[in-house]
Amino acid sequence: MSSGHPYARELGDFLRARRGRLRPHEVGLEPGGRRRVSGLRREELALLAGLSTDYYQRIEQGREVRPSDDVLEAIAGALGLDEEECRHLFALARAARRPVPGRVDRAPERVPESTRRLLRVVDTPAVVLGRHLDVLDWNPVAEALLGDPGDRSPDRLNMLLLLFDDAVTGERSCPDWERQALDYIGMMRAAVAADPTHPRAAAVVGELSIRSAEFRRLWARHDVRESVSGTKTFRVPEVGDVVLDRDTYPLPGNPGPVMLVFTAEPGSADADRLELLASLRATRSVFVEGRSAGA
Repeated sequence: MSSGHPYARELGDFLRARRGRLRPHEVGLEPGGRRRVSGLRREELALLAGLSTDYYQRIEQGREVRPSDDVLEAIAGALGLDEEECRHLFALARAARRPVPGRVDRAPERVPESTRRLLRVVDTPAVVLGRHLDVLDWNPVAEALLGDPGDRSPDRLNMLLLLFDDAVTGERSCPDWERQALDYIGMMRAAVAADPTHPRAAAVVGELSIRSAEFRRLWARHDVRESVSGTKTFRVPEVGDVVLDRDTYPLPGNPGPVMLVFTAEPGSADADRLELLASLRATRSVFVEGRSAGA
């Protein structure tokens, strides 16, 4: 029977997902006869980690067990976890060792005024994301690139909700769409690991799990990311495709929001297109303000 401890359940789900992605031949085992699972069996993983099958099964089922760091290292080695996945494993396990807190401090997320000022002077697209990927603030260049987030209600301003809303993005056909989705899902996984019962995470994940088979498939991978980086292609009718680098920068707080910044190589065609787009937006803003003043 599984434990009622939320971190123990999350730990078990993570281990099952990671065990399911391994194949016997990848770890030097013979596949044997007919298999009911595509990945490793529990007993195979326990063997590789030097544990009894019963003990490993109790960990994976989320029962009240408290594996030592040595046991966690053995499991991580058997699963072939990378550095980020190892941190995730240890964070979950150590949280599962502690009693469930009776009351969790969940103060509303706020963007520091100094960060708001920084957004206004940065001449490249930038947005501030909360721990559950809610869009908390953005600068005018980001609005020119992404559209006006202010046109949507605050509870819908979430990177995952927007990413899986075809009516908003229309970008499912982009070759790198799934990679981007996995990056943001990985960030949400990291947020869930920090607070598995947070109502905002439950609302976003719950909604997407109901209405999107694609989200359910990607969420079940249990990939984890502490931040996102890479490149993204924006299809902007006014200037054409713009390819930008994206990087995430942590802001003060524990946990604090992050700033997602998009940049172009100086002197590149993409930088020229981005500059043109910003110029077009500025021109439109002056025109609208002029009409309003003369009305």
